[in-house]
Amino acid sequence: MKANSFGKYFGITTFGESHGPAIGVVIEDVKPGIKFPLEEIQNELDARKPGKKQFTSSRKEEDKLVILSGVFEGKTTGMPICLVVYNKEARTEDYEHLKDIFRPGHADYTYFKKFKIYDYRGGGRASGRETISRVAASGLVTDLLKDIRINLYPIQIGKFVAESLDFNFRNELNWFDRNNYNELVDYLQKIQEKGDSVGGIVEVKIENLPAGLGDPVFEKLDANFAKAILSIGSTKGIEFGDGFELAQLKGSQVNDQMDKTGFLSNHSGGILGGISTGQSLVFRFVVKPTSSINIPQKTISKEGEEVIFKSSGRHDTCIIPRILPVAKAMIKLVLADAISHQKLIEDNKLDLVDYREAIDKIDEDILVALIRRKEISIIIGKYKKEKQIKVDDKEREKEILNNLKKKAKLWKINENYIEGLWKLIIEESKINQ
Repeated sequence: MKANSFGKYFGITTFGESHGPAIGVVIEDVKPGIKFPLEEIQNELDARKPGKKQFTSSRKEEDKLVILSGVFEGKTTGMPICLVVYNKEARTEDYEHLKDIFRPGHADYTYFKKFKIYDYRGGGRASGRETISRVAASGLVTDLLKDIRINLYPIQIGKFVAESLDFNFRNELNWFDRNNYNELVDYLQKIQEKGDSVGGIVEVKIENLPAGLGDPVFEKLDANFAKAILSIGSTKGIEFGDGFELAQLKGSQVNDQMDKTGFLSNHSGGILGGISTGQSLVFRFVVKPTSSINIPQKTISKEGEEVIFKSSGRHDTCIIPRILPVAKAMIKLVLADAISHQKLIEDNKLDLVDYREAIDKIDEDILVALIRRKEISIIIGKYKKEKQIKVDDKEREKEILNNLKKKAKLWKINENYIEGLWKLIIEESKINQ
């Protein structure tokens, strides 16, 4: 499973750990001759990096983007683009006392249970520094989004709610309610002094989005947004349009009726049936308090012993200001994927590069499926040997092949081609059994 990759039509693969040499991303299938937006990407990385804003981690990282491949004389070459940011201020000693302890609220316990090993240095792959890759990759899709505007801002931080939004009111927290801003700062200072943390809620509004983006059933636009946002560490919930409030309302109140001028309301948040309506797309997501706090907490060691520990590293009092550029990056990547697919099905101004990009993605999916099939075949082979079950099952193979040939006929694919391919797959599967 490609758990470190995202997107189908504009795909990325990310790598790196918080205290490793670098964080990076590989981007394939980018058209040649595109001006590489280095300055724009660096600006977004600066907005995300620690140590820049009040109430964020004091880790002083430069987060300077380095291009390793795929760009020449400021333009994309059509080859895979590899972007990295080198870690320079990792203080691993801050985490040495945690190498045998599972921190509450972190991924230490679950990573250990899954992989039997985990990188305790700042969370490793589960660290917020992983999001550098997402922000860097999203800079390449800006031109594809054209006039689409993405606005996102906190509407709640801790116990404070933004009642009156003034987008001309600029500050480090991106908090647009000037009426309670000073009180919010005082509140966060007290939280920081106690070594504690708070979360919040972010609202997203996407304007100038065309109708028709997204696909039915498993590729719904809202489902893909949800996966993208919830893939960001610390996010724990999402709602679209009126969200959970819909539970207490009637259908007559929430159906978005229409007349000849268009929709009369937007309770669904600009998505119906998983496809954009052309209205403003609206959703909100909740961010939990930063898990690392300088307060004694109960936990257990790898050996299951109960211990009390206190974090001593550099932590965010509130992660909201730094999560905004990350969420925007994921929104851009989802939209880029949806737009790329829509271009394909509409056959809208496609050229050879577009077609090659689409087929390369399909070939990649086939390869991943074959690898996964091989892995499962090995597991089945071991299971059969342990249970003394005959490895070959000719009747089952024959039954599967007949079903595949029926489907091939239905889909107007050459049956002999399918049979030949199936035999090759079976032969490859049996090599490691």
